[in-house]
Amino acid sequence: MIAEQNTFKLGPYEFSSRLFVGTGKYETFELMQQALEASGAEVVTVAVRRERLYDDQERNILDFIDRDRYTLLPNTAGCFNAEDAIRCARLGRELLEVEWVKLEVLADKQTLLPDPKGTLEATETLVKEGFTVLVYTNDDPVMAKHLEEAGATSVMPAAAPIGSGQGVLNPNNIRIILERANVPIIVDAGVGTASDVTVAMELGAEGVLLNTGIACAQDPVRMATAMKHAIEAGYLAYRSGRIPKKLYATASSPWEGTITSHAGS
Repeated sequence: MIAEQNTFKLGPYEFSSRLFVGTGKYETFELMQQALEASGAEVVTVAVRRERLYDDQERNILDFIDRDRYTLLPNTAGCFNAEDAIRCARLGRELLEVEWVKLEVLADKQTLLPDPKGTLEATETLVKEGFTVLVYTNDDPVMAKHLEEAGATSVMPAAAPIGSGQGVLNPNNIRIILERANVPIIVDAGVGTASDVTVAMELGAEGVLLNTGIACAQDPVRMATAMKHAIEAGYLAYRSGRIPKKLYATASSPWEGTITSHAGS
């Protein structure tokens, strides 16, 4: 039985699944299709730079994604300044006919960390142009607040460096971001396995976006299924209220009324 999740909104969009998945790094488009289906995701990100849309056989990735089933979210992956990211967002709007974007403005190719200045500049511009902006950032609570104040629909702090598979490295910062936010927080990047997703959701995140953790797994379809259940488990666990951590043991059964033996009886 699949756990029920309340729907949530991102701008004009409303979804049930809180797992957002990418489309890069798969060995074949056919394998990508199978993994997308297994993930249960409703939002699929697509890098809109033209060379990323085709495989080595010149097949278009868009022909392998069911637009009736998935909402496409163009992203500006591979952009290293605000100008390129803004241009890429506009291209995505025209190409995919959607009014939203997952904004990435990266600082360099080695770390793939977000450039705070360029990210904020691009966010401000795209919001003014009417975009629903989901913005990738680092796990800095101050920067997250600046992006929210700039009009971002969702702030997406990194769990760890892109593609690193290290999981949530700084849960304390993510918690602070969540406590201060008035917009949905979606943890993005660095997720390696299902337990990483559950940790992010148990912190109170509204969702998780990932790509490499599924696409580069030894069995992407099976991992996609695991990620689907991890989202549901973390969502329910956070809203259930975990027991406090204690230094010493607490008996599961009461001591009172226990049967004791009497010598000689």
